[in-house]
Order: sequence, then structure tokens, then C-alpha cells
Amino acid sequence: MTKRLLLLVCLLCGISMVSEAQKYRTAAGARLESDRFGLTLQQKLHQNGTIEGIVAVGSREYSGTALYEWHKPLLGQRFNYYLGAGAHIGNLKDHGVFTGGDAILGIEYKVNGLPFLLSADIKPAFHINHEDWIQLSSGISIRYVLVKEKKEKKRLWPFGKQNDSKKKKQDEKPGIFDIFKKKDD
Repeated sequence: MTKRLLLLVCLLCGISMVSEAQKYRTAAGARLESDRFGLTLQQKLHQNGTIEGIVAVGSREYSGTALYEWHKPLLGQRFNYYLGAGAHIGNLKDHGVFTGGDAILGIEYKVNGLPFLLSADIKPAFHINHEDWIQLSSGISIRYVLVKEKKEKKRLWPFGKQNDSKKKKQDEKPGIFDIFKKKDD
């Protein structure tokens, strides 16, 4: 049993190293926690990194959070896990403005054929000037993909781009033997 589990973990790690993590550029949607409702916007910065903004409203407080997240594939390109860190600022009904830091760990699934992302996460936070100094919240999010990842067009020519040779000729500096070459112009 232990050998099978170890083999499965190694296989999953191998798959995660080969494939890309995300299939979208920008996604926006709703985030539901036990006592709060929020809106979330996620923007891809590079192959494995996103920035996420969350605006949450509860019965006694409202807050805004910015998180940087690293995405890694779990099972293929559509199912991945992410972890990240960030900060928040908000307003508590009786105490006024509060700030703090956040961490996040979650899983995300891009629904095949539909422009939706489903995610579940755990988001611990520490607060400054708040009733609760430490908070552990979990939430689920559903996001709509606003901007898809651009697909690279399949080329018939297997050795780079076909137009590269023309650009290289124009960008090259003239050599000593260029005076003997016939000009195309």
C-alpha cells in the first residue's frame, strides 16, 4: 500500500512539472465563506503566478484583500493547487479600520468546455486593531473566465517561424562579401 501511494505521489509530481498550471488570463466571480460574501478577481501575471483581489462583506465588517498566488498542476492542466500570501485592509463596526496579513492554500478546477473555474481554499489571516487577532476562514469560489489563454497556432513548418528568415536578413549587418550578392529590390 505504501509503495502504491509513493508511486502515485511521484506520478502526480511528474505530471505537475511538465504541464502548465492555468488555462485563463483573467477571471472574476463570487466567493462564499461561512459568514461573509465576496467578489473575486484573478489576473494571470506569468505562467504560474496570479494576483487575486477579494472584496468581502460580512455582518459586522467589510474588507479588501490582495494576494499573490503560485499555481501548480495537480492532475493535468485544468486541475491545480495554489498557495500564496498577501495583505488586507477593512473596517470593523465597533473598532474602525483594521489591517493584516493573509496566506492562502487551495485547489482549483477549470471546467472543461465551459468558461468557469471552481475553487476551494483555506485562508488564515492575522489582524491588527481587530477583535480577533487570528482568523482561519475557508471558502469556495466560482469564477467566470473573462479572458482566455491564447492558444499557440499550430504551424506546418516544424523549424521555428517561417517569417524569421526574412526578418533576420533585414536585421543582419552587411558583411564584406555582400557586395557580390545580387539584391532582390
